[in-house]
Amino acid sequence: MKIVPKLILLLFFSCQVLAQVPANFQWLPDGSGYRDVQDGEIVQVSMPSGEQKILVGKLLLTPGVTGASLPIRSYTMTASGDKALIYTNTRRVWRYDTRGDYWVADLQGKTLKQLGKGLPESSLMFAKFSPDGKKVAYVSKHNVYAEDLATGKITQLTKDGTDRIINGTFDWVYEEEFDCRDGFRWSDDSKEIAYWQLDARKIRNFLMINNTDSIYSFNIPVEYPKVGETPSPYRIGVVSAEGGNTSWMDIPGDPQNTYLPRMEWSGKPDELVVQQLNRKQNRSDLMYVNTKTGKAKTFYSETDEAWIDIKSRWDNDPVGWDWIAGGKEFLWVSEKDGWRHTYRVSRDGKKETLITKGNFDMIEPVRIDEKNNIYYFMASPENATQSYLYKTSLDGKGQPVRVTPAELSGTHRYDISPAGKYAIHHFSNAKTLPMMEWISLPNHKAVDANSSIASNMDKVNAAKTNIEFFRVTTAEGVEVDAWMVKPSNFDPNKKYPIVYMVYGEPASSTVKDTYGTGRNRLYEGSMADDGYIYASMDNRGTPSPKGRAWRKAIYRNIGRINIRDMAGTATAMFEKFPFIDSSRVAVHGWSGGGSSTLNLLFQYPKIFKTGISVAAVGNQLTYDNIYQERYMGIPQENREDFVKGSPVTHASNLVGNLLYIHGTGDDNVHYQNAEMLLNELIKHDKVFQFMAYPNRSHSISEGAGTSKHLRTLCTEYLKRNCPPGGR
Repeated sequence: MKIVPKLILLLFFSCQVLAQVPANFQWLPDGSGYRDVQDGEIVQVSMPSGEQKILVGKLLLTPGVTGASLPIRSYTMTASGDKALIYTNTRRVWRYDTRGDYWVADLQGKTLKQLGKGLPESSLMFAKFSPDGKKVAYVSKHNVYAEDLATGKITQLTKDGTDRIINGTFDWVYEEEFDCRDGFRWSDDSKEIAYWQLDARKIRNFLMINNTDSIYSFNIPVEYPKVGETPSPYRIGVVSAEGGNTSWMDIPGDPQNTYLPRMEWSGKPDELVVQQLNRKQNRSDLMYVNTKTGKAKTFYSETDEAWIDIKSRWDNDPVGWDWIAGGKEFLWVSEKDGWRHTYRVSRDGKKETLITKGNFDMIEPVRIDEKNNIYYFMASPENATQSYLYKTSLDGKGQPVRVTPAELSGTHRYDISPAGKYAIHHFSNAKTLPMMEWISLPNHKAVDANSSIASNMDKVNAAKTNIEFFRVTTAEGVEVDAWMVKPSNFDPNKKYPIVYMVYGEPASSTVKDTYGTGRNRLYEGSMADDGYIYASMDNRGTPSPKGRAWRKAIYRNIGRINIRDMAGTATAMFEKFPFIDSSRVAVHGWSGGGSSTLNLLFQYPKIFKTGISVAAVGNQLTYDNIYQERYMGIPQENREDFVKGSPVTHASNLVGNLLYIHGTGDDNVHYQNAEMLLNELIKHDKVFQFMAYPNRSHSISEGAGTSKHLRTLCTEYLKRNCPPGGR
């Protein structure tokens, strides 16, 4: 069968969330083609011909004589390609479905076998083939297991796992804030497994209350370290894949006042490499750990006056260490010169060479093409709202060169083959629906000219929106990126109400030139048709590629400097655009954006008249330690900064209209934030509207009719308190 790569038009454009579950699209190791799941089967496609063959068909994926084939959530293959590990029947763990069942399909023997017999259904996590393909290791109920594929023998490698002693995976806060989920690693020789153990016994439970699923209410406990509370102590253990005692590594530093977000085998026998952060997350130490003696030695350190980001900030998959030159060097990302750049560092940490030279940020790495001495990465030196593919010499001797064609203005994403010969290229902007093409590199030519993005641009410019991107300068002299969507029948001689969508914290940006920007998913209908201006801005502290100083200006200033920039941007827009009706100004946001919404209403009541706040951190002292301490410090040392930036501190200033919304089952931003805020508003005799969604999580998406009700509620409130239409 032959499949010719064709242009694909996507309704929504978003980066795939890996969450340490392998993607279904996988390049072949030599880059000559790829594997993917099509119609419930794993297929292999050769490039550029498009010749296809079925690797794992439905017949092989059908347990027993009759019945349906296993649905494939994800899969991995052995290095030799003779077996496939199928992940299915999955269950959600907090945010992602990282728990399920695993089956091994033997392509030569034509057999299908379920792993973990005797263990609870859908309890296996992060199953991985050993490098030699003879065993599979996995986690179940916080214990690590290894299973021999030839004999079916299951060996329980750890036996002390409980709800609080966590082996091979992580507690809530490591998962949420470090993207740490997969917590064990096979050694290169397939003989040993290194794993994290977290001891959450000293982390207090936060108790969520379920009042609806039975006559008597019951608690749902979450081990959740609030800001100011010490982290779960960690240990790194190494155990034989045949079983036996664990050897614990002697890593320096107090495990209750440090973090260990990364651990891998170093490529040398009997050696691990780890990254340790101090409690404030402003010092990073890289160490080699001898697994025979347990001794650790620091070889590379870095400090920052604010905080140090880890790999998950710029890489969708934080697992792995980027070794080059046969393991003699590695690549490392740092902001030490004021910009986020990639360096090649000698194995001993004593020599480093800047690769991505220039006064710009490396947004994210894409591919290391060592054979051709090329390092591919994303950047956008001229426009922080966009993203383009660049390349530079891996040896650091060249200058960055843009690879993305100049005529495609917007946001791009690439998945480049291991050999650097082919890539999948995704493109969109705020006015262009997402598009995809197959290209060859380094010339960036479409594999099929008839299906190229360039030749199909005139067919897809169907995103009807009046969005405009622009920059304004606040009274403080801060230049801010922003966008606005004007009403459909815009008349510059009239004045229109404006609704701001905000976030404003270091976790996300809202001003991006990509499809979907400018759409309010909390609004029922069309804001533009109804006569609203919709807008957003990115303040200092958002993770825009504008350099370290921009991003880290918010340190110890969440709830203050970001709010000041937003208010300053609104004021500057009133002056720049006379068609904005400054008497009808609304704002809405979710999570950190909900906090910003509250602070804007409370701190700048003369500007912002109506607000819809969802799942907000009303009191910064209630949020988790990793996030809040990273950006704000430790409250035992600077509690006043937490207090000054918290909405509850300023609630007495409410003058305008407030709709506050929270899910009572929110394990991320706890419902207690709502009740603390309500108490403060009640104390000061403030009138407001409040909506609690029973047992809904942070996304407020569970339950029949929830999303529709939320849109209806927000739309009705906005129209009633900030009437649409030109005047």
